[in-house]
Amino acid sequence: MTDFTTHTPATAPAASKPLLEGAQAAYGFVPNLLGTMAEAPAMLEGYMTLAGIFDKSELSETERQIILMTNNRLNGCTYCMAAHTSLSQMAKVPADVIEALRAGTEIADAKLEALRQFAITINETRGWPSENAVSAFLDAGYSRQTILEVILGTALKVMSNYTNHVAETEVDQAFAANVWSNPANQAA
Repeated sequence: MTDFTTHTPATAPAASKPLLEGAQAAYGFVPNLLGTMAEAPAMLEGYMTLAGIFDKSELSETERQIILMTNNRLNGCTYCMAAHTSLSQMAKVPADVIEALRAGTEIADAKLEALRQFAITINETRGWPSENAVSAFLDAGYSRQTILEVILGTALKVMSNYTNHVAETEVDQAFAANVWSNPANQAA
């Protein structure tokens, strides 16, 4: 792969500097993902803006993490699985939900499992869910608004997962305790 620079506020293009400075202030460090995205200021701004918008959705933190981590797993993003495991733990997402998301197994709560299944469907069908899949999701207690919010979260993960794939982003020390190996990359 092409080598990408993981920028700091000091090395980033001018338009990325204030965004990285904001991340530094918010997190106490600049996550490597954001430092890598800083190479393209529009990408960094787009990702950070979309993440902020996703946080304003009607979904709970647990529901947002289900969408994000399901996409991370399906897309094989080791960086984002480690990062979102850490973020989920800090946000008090139930441990059994986190473990199910990391393993790709069923969540015990039926409504949350319906959300996970629908996130899988949106990812795997590239946004072409069957009428039955939509009906099952709505029958589980979700709404048409939630369908669109699943798409929003999926779009967010395309930006970060694909960046990490191309740049081979190194997992930050802050997330290292939750490193994840993509089973698809392991020898049989």
